[in-house]
Amino acid sequence: MKLFNYIHQVKFPKVIRNSSFSTLWHKPDKKFLVPKAYVVIDFHCPLANNSPEAEVLTSLFVSLLTDYLNDYAYNAQIASLSYSISSTATGFQVAVTGYNHKMRLLIDAIMMQIAQFEVKANRFSVFKETYLKEYENIKFSQPYSQASYYLSLMLYDQSWPSNENLEALSALNADHLSKFIPNLLSRTLLECFVAGNIEAKEAEKIITDIEEIFFKTPNSVFKPLFPSQYLPVRVTMLESSLKFLYRMKGMNLKDENSAIVQYIQIHQDDPLLNVQLQLFSLIASQPAFNQLRSVEQLGYITSLSSRSDAGVRGLEVIIQSTVKDPDNLDARIDAFFASFERTIYELDDKEYKRNVKALIDSKLEKFKNLWEESGYEWAEIINGTHKFDRFESEVEVLRELKKEEFIDFFNQYIKVNAPKRKTLSVQVFGNKHLTEYERVCGESDTPQTYRIEDIFRFRRSRPLFSSRRGGPCQIAVQS
Repeated sequence: MKLFNYIHQVKFPKVIRNSSFSTLWHKPDKKFLVPKAYVVIDFHCPLANNSPEAEVLTSLFVSLLTDYLNDYAYNAQIASLSYSISSTATGFQVAVTGYNHKMRLLIDAIMMQIAQFEVKANRFSVFKETYLKEYENIKFSQPYSQASYYLSLMLYDQSWPSNENLEALSALNADHLSKFIPNLLSRTLLECFVAGNIEAKEAEKIITDIEEIFFKTPNSVFKPLFPSQYLPVRVTMLESSLKFLYRMKGMNLKDENSAIVQYIQIHQDDPLLNVQLQLFSLIASQPAFNQLRSVEQLGYITSLSSRSDAGVRGLEVIIQSTVKDPDNLDARIDAFFASFERTIYELDDKEYKRNVKALIDSKLEKFKNLWEESGYEWAEIINGTHKFDRFESEVEVLRELKKEEFIDFFNQYIKVNAPKRKTLSVQVFGNKHLTEYERVCGESDTPQTYRIEDIFRFRRSRPLFSSRRGGPCQIAVQS
C-alpha cells in the first residue's frame, strides 16, 4: 500500500465527472496521509418510496442484499475494509471505507450482487417476519418516540405511516419483491463521492466500471433517470403566528406516560440564522432542563435542542411525563420561554461572549480522521448545500454577531407570540391522562391555534420548502 503523490492542493470536494447515469464528486486526501479511502454511492430511484408497498419492498431488498454479502464480510474485515448498505428517503446507499488497496474488489462484488440480485424465498420469509415484528412493536415504543415519529411524518413529504407499511407488508411475498426490483432499478441516478488515497483517474474508472455493469450490459434493467423524475426530500412549511396542534392517544394503552414535542420551525439553511439558533440552543438547553425537569419535576425525559430536517432548521422541546397531561406540558414549555425572556434580555456582555466563544471553539475542532471529514462533506453533497467551509464561515458570522442582533432573533422567532414564530405541538396522551384527552378534544380552539385532525390532509394543504439539490447534470464539472 502506498500514498499517491497529488501535487495540487484541493481544499474541498469537486465534481470531476457528469453523465446521464451518474455524478462523481472527488477529493484527494492531503491532510491525514493514510492509504485509506471513503467511497459512497447513492442510488436515487424515484420508485423506492412512492407508496407504503414500495418503501417496505425497498427495505427488504436492502436487508436481503446485506445478507447475501455476508460471504464477503470476513475477507473484508481481514483487509481492514468495512461496508454498509442502507435505505434512504430516495432509494438506497452503498458506503465502503478502509484501506484502498483491495477496495475495488469489494466495490465490484457489491455492484455485481446488486446487478444480479435474485430473491431467495427462504431468506425473504425470515426478513419479512423480522419486519412484521418491528412494525408491530412500534406501539410499545416510548411515548416521546411516538411524538417524534408523528412530527417527522407531518414534516416530510412522501413519508408513510407505520400502520400502512404493516398492512402492505402483511400481503407481500417473494414474488412481489422479484417483480419490484426491475421496476425499482429501471430509472436510476448514481450520486457518488470518492475521497482519500484515490486519484481522480482511478475514481473515474471506478464509476465508469459501475456504469458498465448497470447501464451498458445486454438486457440490463437499469436506465438513466429522466430529469423530471429527480424527486428530492422536501419539508412542510409552517405558518407564522400560528400554533399547529396534533393530539393522539398513546399506541400502548397500558402505558401511563404522556409526552409532547413542541417544535419551532425557524428557517432554511442561512448562516446568520444558523448560528443564532445554535447559540440560543446552547444558552437555553441547561436552564430548560433545570426548570422543567429538576424544579417542576415534570418528567425524567426532558430536553431542548436544535434540529435539522433536510436543511430546514428548528428548535424542539421534548418532555415525557406521568405527572402532567400533554396540554399542560405544552403550557409549561411556553411558560419557560416566557420566563426565559428576562434571562435573554439581561444577558451581560461577559456571559454572551463566553457562550459565543464556546460555540466558536466547537466549530473550530479539527476532524479526527478521514471518515469524520468525508462524512461531513458527503452530508453537504447529498443535502445539496455544498457549504464545505460551513464551520469557518459560521465562525466569521459569530465573531461579528452583536448581542442586540441575537436578542432580536429571540424576539422575532422564539418568544411566545413572536411575529415569525411557527410552532407545531405533537401531544401523546398516556392512559393516565385519557380524561384530559377527551376534555381538550371537546374544547374550542383559539384564533391562533390550528388543530390537525388528519395528518395527510394537513400535509397536502401546506406549501413545501424548496430543495437545494439540483438534479442530474445540474452541477458543472470543475477543473
